[in-house]
Amino acid sequence: MSKLIEERKLQMNRRAFLSKASVGIGVAALSSLLGGCQLFDRSENGILSQKNSLEGILDVPHLAPKAKRVIYLFQSGGPSQLDLFDYKPLLNKRNGEELPESVRNGQRLTGMTSGQDSFPLAGSIFNFSQHGANGTWMSELMPYTSKIVDELCIIKSMHTEAINHDPAITFFQTGSQQPGRPCMGSWLSYGMGSMNENLPTFTVLLSRGTGRKFGQPLYARLWGNGFLHSLHQGVQFRSGKDPVLYLKDPEGIDRASRRKMLDKIAELNSKQLEEFGDPEISSRIAQYEMAYRMQTSVPEVVDISNEPDYIYQMYGPDAMQPGTFAANCLLARRLAEKDVRFIQLYHMGWDQHENLPSQIQGQSKDVDQATAALILDLKQRGMLDDTLVIWGGEFGRTNYSQGVLTDTNYGRDHHPRCFTIFMAGGGVKPGLVYGETDDFGYNIVKDPVHVHDFQATVLHQLGINHEQLTYKYQGRRFRLTDVHGEVIKDLLA
Repeated sequence: MSKLIEERKLQMNRRAFLSKASVGIGVAALSSLLGGCQLFDRSENGILSQKNSLEGILDVPHLAPKAKRVIYLFQSGGPSQLDLFDYKPLLNKRNGEELPESVRNGQRLTGMTSGQDSFPLAGSIFNFSQHGANGTWMSELMPYTSKIVDELCIIKSMHTEAINHDPAITFFQTGSQQPGRPCMGSWLSYGMGSMNENLPTFTVLLSRGTGRKFGQPLYARLWGNGFLHSLHQGVQFRSGKDPVLYLKDPEGIDRASRRKMLDKIAELNSKQLEEFGDPEISSRIAQYEMAYRMQTSVPEVVDISNEPDYIYQMYGPDAMQPGTFAANCLLARRLAEKDVRFIQLYHMGWDQHENLPSQIQGQSKDVDQATAALILDLKQRGMLDDTLVIWGGEFGRTNYSQGVLTDTNYGRDHHPRCFTIFMAGGGVKPGLVYGETDDFGYNIVKDPVHVHDFQATVLHQLGINHEQLTYKYQGRRFRLTDVHGEVIKDLLA
């Protein structure tokens, strides 16, 4: 009974607060074209407090930020580090020999290879050579990226617990293998807010690669807000005439009519907010207003027709084909120029369980030139210093062949124990190769980096202490890095 009484008191406090506010929520929503919409957030003691929808929960960063924004080039499916970045001459020398049990050491395997009687070591058929001031080894599959290796901070010692795609991608994006948590972009929206009132804080772009066109699917919950307000979810930009669904006015509805409709909806929502005190209602008001402003801002930012010819040449011929990785990289740069805080690109097709030599060539060609172009383009515009670019997938690939190994063909299964990602800009150390794997490319022997360490380091570069950006939900304070994770200081410039 005492709990019911306390809840009643809390509801009365909400109503009193809202009714006495000098400016109603509806008025704030109607004036949002001139500024941010007012939201109500729940503090630790359960009381609603007023926040501007452009602001994050943090009044000031925890520490001096090195990066203002993130462009995350997520390579879905698990790129083979052994064919792209992690040069292992021993694998070529011992090609076809059995993987020593002392190396595998009883590691669990996926259902796709656990039934194999043989685990033949598979050396890469692709040539590696050294590049840059430090002689970094890079595969012939990545010629454009090889030329900018001195801009890259390469981590060869990433590791994760997840061994299958969906939990592994979910882990990287949300800090948990179980779905339902907010993703990284949503956490940044919640913590830091927006830098542009006319575009979403968090945008998502998808492209399908040529390596394995019908590989692992991606789900919208990967850019979902989880238990955070829906205002913080990612907004997907699509190729085609409608980049954001349901943004255009229906036929017969002009701009003035849409404005009147939104005003009336805001009034109704404001009354409901006053009655029930649900912060999600204020998020709904803000989303309607953002959609209204996006009707003007989105067509402008996605129109790449005014880009000069040298930019198209820089990003490659695919940049002129909407929906490709190259076109999305160019769009990501335009969104970054408009101060969108978190820009997530997903490129599917890296799941080479078989026919790896042929599939990975096309897949690498999809991304190589455009990745290098994006980094160089940001640099020439003076934006790389405060833009953190991330490239990598959810896990690596095995050093043994899945299925039959031949002189010209092999496949690789999932491998969570060690894999490679790289970063550029945003205050990370350029020209660095961090971490080492053993001569078989199976285990980490130096400087391991866990997924939560990586997430903590990304947040650190944005001025956030990963232990202090939390949200109380169902009696527990959640954070992106769950219950552990350390900033890897050696990666920072």
